[in-house]
Amino acid sequence: MKRSVKLWGSLSLFLAALAALAWWQRGPITVALMQRQVSALTAIVDPLAALADGLHVGLCGAGSPFPDAKRSGPCTVVVAGQRMFVFDAGSGASRNIALMRLNAGQIEALFLTHFHSDHIDGLGELLMQRWIQRTAQQALPVHGPEGLEKVLQGFNDAYTLDKGYRIGHHGEAVAPKAGFGGLAQPFTLPADTGRKVLLSEPDLEIVAFRVSHGPVHPAVGYRIRYKDRTMVISGDTSKSAAVQRESMGVDLLLHEALSPPLLGVVETGFADAGRAHLAKIMHDVLNYHTTPEEAAEIALAANVKALVFNHIVPPLPLSGLEQSFAKGAQQIYKGPLRIGTDGDWFTLATGSTAIEMGKRP
Repeated sequence: MKRSVKLWGSLSLFLAALAALAWWQRGPITVALMQRQVSALTAIVDPLAALADGLHVGLCGAGSPFPDAKRSGPCTVVVAGQRMFVFDAGSGASRNIALMRLNAGQIEALFLTHFHSDHIDGLGELLMQRWIQRTAQQALPVHGPEGLEKVLQGFNDAYTLDKGYRIGHHGEAVAPKAGFGGLAQPFTLPADTGRKVLLSEPDLEIVAFRVSHGPVHPAVGYRIRYKDRTMVISGDTSKSAAVQRESMGVDLLLHEALSPPLLGVVETGFADAGRAHLAKIMHDVLNYHTTPEEAAEIALAANVKALVFNHIVPPLPLSGLEQSFAKGAQQIYKGPLRIGTDGDWFTLATGSTAIEMGKRP
């Protein structure tokens, strides 16, 4: 018995000494751990090469203009095979792309749904990151509806001084002058069909279509097909027949969603605080967004395989709020349904009907 007590006592002293040593050496230890993490991250030059052939969708921003710890400004990454596209560039877009261990230098093109500030306020940073990480020789093609040239010129002008700083500091071999900024690729939707094919190849098609977000005109959604897999991004819109039409039979519908009852709580809070102008804004936005129930009705009618909510309004800081947000929609649409958060990742492998839902990394 005494021998056992001594043994345990010696072991305790050893563990205490080991813990003390670790505490004393915590600086060098954490630096070593950092070195390992940095080595792993910087070695990822082509993260797309490790992906299965298919259509991959990542939420680099699932939120709205509201401050939200789980959801940054609207941003969606779409990887079609080995080609990477981004749809909208809200605040936090480029940082979330990096946190998802993707390389902004691999962005082939950017597509904008409309020009509300929350969909473009991360554009400047995204353009800078793509330029430097790629050592780009050409500006990033940016597609969007009428008005795009003015918006993009504003960002290019705003970053002109920084462009000079980067070139002056690092040299044109690192920051080629010709690769700076974005190159506007505006499009106009035909009045009769309200849709336009922007990219058409045997394995890849990207279509823009008109949605209803008045007084914001124009505003569009996008339909993307890669081989035998398809998805739709609704963009900001009230309940739209065009979204339903474009979503017929798609694998994944990424649809904006606003909960009137929960936003009503925010409206009441502002009203009670005597902030009538902000209470009015909470009321006004109801008429140009889609409720979760309405999005579920579209998904049901279009026979989509999975429904994901993004552009979440209002924020849902408490887990119980997600149940309140989605409960009505779940009673309508019985397929897979998810309330999006930053970092969500969906894999639609070719030659399959499966939809993998997870996080990246």
